[in-house]
Amino acid sequence: MTSQKLKLIAVVGPTAVGKTALGIELAKAYNGEIISGDSQQVYKHLDIGTAKATPKEQAQAIHHLIDVREVDETYSAFDFVEGARAAIEDITARGKLPIIVGGTGLYLQSLLEGYHLGGDVDQEALLAYRKELDTWTDEELFGKIAELDITITQLNRRRAMRALELAKFGQDLKNTKSPYDALLIGLNDERPVLYDRINKRVDAMVEQGLLEEVKWLYDNYPDVQASRGIGYKELFPYFSGQESLDQALETLKQNTRRFAKRQITWFKNRMAVDFYMVGEADYRQQINQAVEAFLKKN
Repeated sequence: MTSQKLKLIAVVGPTAVGKTALGIELAKAYNGEIISGDSQQVYKHLDIGTAKATPKEQAQAIHHLIDVREVDETYSAFDFVEGARAAIEDITARGKLPIIVGGTGLYLQSLLEGYHLGGDVDQEALLAYRKELDTWTDEELFGKIAELDITITQLNRRRAMRALELAKFGQDLKNTKSPYDALLIGLNDERPVLYDRINKRVDAMVEQGLLEEVKWLYDNYPDVQASRGIGYKELFPYFSGQESLDQALETLKQNTRRFAKRQITWFKNRMAVDFYMVGEADYRQQINQAVEAFLKKN
């Protein structure tokens, strides 16, 4: 007798697209609790630069994996998978729906695809190789598949990357089936609209106290993993006197826009995500219909 897979929903997409608001709305509508799928929101004290859900937002739905690390501690995909698994089991056991909200694609993929963290594989080597493959062109990926004589039906970028990972680390990986039945909801918008929203968000963060938050990190923990995140490292040159505030903020906006583009590319190429354009009037209705159909199926 096989155990039934645990249902979960994941809300993904680029930064500033509206994932937090949708996650809370779904949690309220479908008796859910939220698991943060963001690599920076785990850190205490780093609230503004990470776009962490505010206390008011967190009061509307229970949140997990937020503020679970001190700022000088490290956090990895493996740590996320361990924490997310425990949270999913706890939420499900209490009769509620786990809803992962975040834009760190590597974390979500590691959680949902069972073989990625199985066996005795060197985690750092696997993650480094995965990042390397992400920089390859389609021609390079498909050429490597041909060179290794790997047979793939319906060859695409995502399947090629997966096959190359298995070819390189297969002796150490356990290709176990995922214990989760996941509905992946992707949010996107027209690029000029999204980029304008990112620029305005950075301005709003400054008004909310971003500079004070980054200055505290710069003065006390300049070399920790958390300080290398977008939203912090771009402002360090301002505090060291190397750049003007305007220069540093423009770099922050540019890096955030580039990051958003990479996030979209990751989810489109690496995972089976259904995307919804937030500029369409009925996108929330479309999402609700998809969620209800997902929850009804066995």
